[in-house]
Amino acid sequence: MRKRIAVRGVIAMLFAAAPVFAQAPASATDATASGSPEEVQFLKSAEEFIRKLFAWGPAFQVKLGPLAPSAAADFYSVPLQVTFNGQSDSGVIYISKDGKTLLRGEMFRTDTDPFADTRAKEHPDGNPSKGPADARVTVVEFSDFQCPHCRQLYGAIRTFEQKYPQIRVVFKDFPITSIHPWAMTAALGARCAYTQSPDAFWAVHNLIFENQEVISATNVWDKLLEYAASASLDKDAFKACMASPEAQKAVDANIADGKALQINSTPTVFVNGRPVIGGDPNTLQQYIEYELGTQGAPPTAKSAPQAKPKPKQ
Repeated sequence: MRKRIAVRGVIAMLFAAAPVFAQAPASATDATASGSPEEVQFLKSAEEFIRKLFAWGPAFQVKLGPLAPSAAADFYSVPLQVTFNGQSDSGVIYISKDGKTLLRGEMFRTDTDPFADTRAKEHPDGNPSKGPADARVTVVEFSDFQCPHCRQLYGAIRTFEQKYPQIRVVFKDFPITSIHPWAMTAALGARCAYTQSPDAFWAVHNLIFENQEVISATNVWDKLLEYAASASLDKDAFKACMASPEAQKAVDANIADGKALQINSTPTVFVNGRPVIGGDPNTLQQYIEYELGTQGAPPTAKSAPQAKPKPKQ
């Protein structure tokens, strides 16, 4: 399910051909630099230009900065946050050090791996996974059990697991509680299944998605107990885990990882660090096949047994 559609529409204008909203331009009073007077003035001038370019008037709160190095020596990387109608979103723009050129989009160094930083932030260990531990291709899925699009992706992932047994698939929780009232409870239940038995996690995971339409905020607890029993989990241990701070910490750690990766909608999937927002199956297949072809023959190692997870500190 997409989150904050209106706000993403605002920030998306940075990467679109033309602005969508029509507001009268305003003076540059919202730049929030806390650096030198030169940096403050630099960001105020940049904000003034951005407001004029996209017609962002007084209804839009704009925060820029601080200035940071970018992949190009002559440009600053500048964080940008836009708030409109009480909702916020953020992105990054690039401004030349002489203040005369603004770039929107993404900037990469051509002499480095463009997805290395993303992979470093994914933290797949300690989460449910299938496939070889030393797989050449790792698919990391950030998902919400109540999200209809995540349920659709669930079917596609199962197909990919059969078609490409040499890949590793990692599941990470990203419940969007503002629109999905039982998603957090389901995430805790699945995490507690994993704590007892990594294999049982997938049984509970599958049952939640396959019965998504009959689960509600009022019956989710009973449904989870039912699914845990069908996976042969210890009922008392499962219930104790559901109320434990360790389970909540594990889910919160995954949410924090997702936010560090600037995820704000589900599903969001990474194939060796390549992002696929929305989890489009055709794009996922393209990326998987590209990575398998680029990196040579897949390994023949058997799936490594999963150790029981340790809560992330």
